[in-house]
Amino acid sequence: MSLDTFITSALLVLIATSIAVTIFKYLNLGSVLGLLVAGIIIGPYSPGPWAIKHVEDIRHFTELGVVLLLFLIGIEMRPSRLWAMRREVLGLGSLQIILSGLVIGAYFFFFQPSWQIALLIGFTFALSSTAFVLQLLQERGEIAGRHGNTAFSILLMQDMAVVPLLAMVPLMSHTGPLATHLPRWEQSLIILGAVGLLSLFGRFGIPFALNLLAGQRNREGFLLVVILAVIFAAWAMHLAGASMALGAFIMGVSLSGCRFRHQIQASIEPFKGVLMALFFVAVGMSIDFVSLSKEIGLFLQHTAVIVVIKVIVLFFLVLAFGHGKPVAAKVSMYLAQGGEFGFVLFGSAKALQVIDDQTFVHAIGIISITMLITPLMVHLGNSLARLFGSDQSHNEAFDTTSQPANKVIIGGYGRVGHAVAVLLHSSGVPFIAFDTDPKLVKQGQEDGFPVYFGDIGDLALLGSAQAEHASLVILTIDHGPTAERAVSHIRNSFPTVPVIARARDLAAVGRLYEAGATHAYPEAVESSLRLGGLALQILNIPQDNVDLLLQGVRHDNYKLVEPHPDAGKDGT
Repeated sequence: MSLDTFITSALLVLIATSIAVTIFKYLNLGSVLGLLVAGIIIGPYSPGPWAIKHVEDIRHFTELGVVLLLFLIGIEMRPSRLWAMRREVLGLGSLQIILSGLVIGAYFFFFQPSWQIALLIGFTFALSSTAFVLQLLQERGEIAGRHGNTAFSILLMQDMAVVPLLAMVPLMSHTGPLATHLPRWEQSLIILGAVGLLSLFGRFGIPFALNLLAGQRNREGFLLVVILAVIFAAWAMHLAGASMALGAFIMGVSLSGCRFRHQIQASIEPFKGVLMALFFVAVGMSIDFVSLSKEIGLFLQHTAVIVVIKVIVLFFLVLAFGHGKPVAAKVSMYLAQGGEFGFVLFGSAKALQVIDDQTFVHAIGIISITMLITPLMVHLGNSLARLFGSDQSHNEAFDTTSQPANKVIIGGYGRVGHAVAVLLHSSGVPFIAFDTDPKLVKQGQEDGFPVYFGDIGDLALLGSAQAEHASLVILTIDHGPTAERAVSHIRNSFPTVPVIARARDLAAVGRLYEAGATHAYPEAVESSLRLGGLALQILNIPQDNVDLLLQGVRHDNYKLVEPHPDAGKDGT
C-alpha cells in the first residue's frame, strides 16, 4: 500500500519505531536492533504498508547522523589521546583491514571475473560499521572500556581507508574518466592540506565566533555556527576526496580543548540522535528479501564466511597486540558486520559497472543483515568474555584526565562558585564547573580550574558532563528558573545524585525543594543569621547559646526569622 503524504509516512515511521524500540529494549536487545526491524517492516520490500520508495535518498540524507556521531566522538578526544592511540590505530587497524580484505578477497575470487574486483569486494567487507558499533558502545556505556577503546581505534583507521578504496573503484572501471583523476601524490597533498586547514579553523576560528555569540547570549546563533562547522568540515573533506565522517571527526578533535565543548555536545546531541535513528531505519528498509531469496543459499554462505573470517582475524590480531581473550572476544564480535561506507563503495562500483546488479544486491543485503545480527553477536561476545575470564578493563577510563570519577559538578562560576571551587580544589576533590558568561569561564580557566561554557539547566549538557556519575551537584547560580530547571532535570534523570542549591530567599528555597533539591540555602537569610550571630557574640552572649540558637533556626526551616508578609512596605 502506497502512502504518499509526508505526514502519513512520518506517522508510520514513528509508530513502527516507537513500538519496535520499546519491545527490543524490554528484551534487552538494544534500540538499534529495534530500529532495523522497524525499517524492515515499513520498507518498500515488505508485504505490508511502506513509508517511502526512495530508500537510497533517505539513507544518503541520514548519513549526516554518522557525520554528527563522529564529530561528537572527536570532541571527546584530545590530540594527546589520539597520539597515545597511534599504535592501535595505525598498527592494529591497518593489519585488520589488510588481512581481512585479503582473505575475504581470496574467497570472492571464486565468484568474480577478476582478482581486482574480488580484492575490492574483500577490502570493502573488511570495513565495519562505525555508526552501529559506536552507538552500541555508547548505549551500553562500554566506550570507556579497553575493548571500546580498541574497537574505536580500528574503526578510525577504517574510516581513513575509505579514501584509497574510493580511488580504486574508477581505476577498475572501463567507463570511468580516468584522465580526470589527479595523481595519488597530489590527491594526498590536497587531503593533508584540508586536514591542516580544518584543524586551524576548528582551533581558532570557531571558538572566536562562539565566544562572540556566547557573550551576546545568542543561543540560536551559537547552535547554527556549531552545525555550520560540522557540515563545512564534512563538505571540505568530501571535496578533497575523503570521508565526510573523517572531516567531522577532525573538526571535533580540533574543538576538544575548547571551553565551549560541553555546550557544543549538548547542542548537537538531539540532532545526532534523530538522524542516527533514521539511518538505522533506512538500513532496514534497504534489505530486499525478494531478490535475496532467489539465491538464498549463496547469500547465506557469503554472509557466514565474511562474519567468520572477520571474527577470526580480529580475535587473533587483538591477542597479538597484547590484549586478553575477553577483550579479543568482545572486539571481534562488535566489528564482525559490514560497514555503512560499503553502501557508498558498492554503489559507486555499480554505477561504474565494476560489479553487476546481483552482486550489488547481495552486498547491500550482507551489510544490512550483518548489522541486524550484531546485537546478538555482542551478547555472544560478552558470554565468551565471561567464559575466558574476568575483564578488568571495563572500568578503565577512556580519558581519565577529562572525566574523573566521583567528580562534583558546579553550576555557576561567580563569586560563590569560585569560592566553592577553591575549597574543593584545596581538599583534592575533582570537579567541573559551568557558566554562561564567557568572561567568567575564561577567568576560571586562567585560575587553572576545569570551567566550561554551558547552561546547567540544559539536560543534554548534564548528560555531556556525565552527571549520572557525579557524587554531588552544587548550584551557585542566582537565576532562580535556571536553578529550578536544573534541579528538576537532575532529580528526574539522575535521581541518586544529591543536589545542593543556593537561593535568594525563603520563597526560592521552597521552590527548589519542590523541584527536588537535597539541600537549599537562602543566601540573604544566611547572611542575616551570620550578622545576628556576630552581634550576639559582641554583646557577650555565650558562644554555645548562639550556636544552639542558629542551629535551631536552620533546623526549623528558618521559620523564626521568616519575614512578615507586609515587611518592606512603606519603608519598613
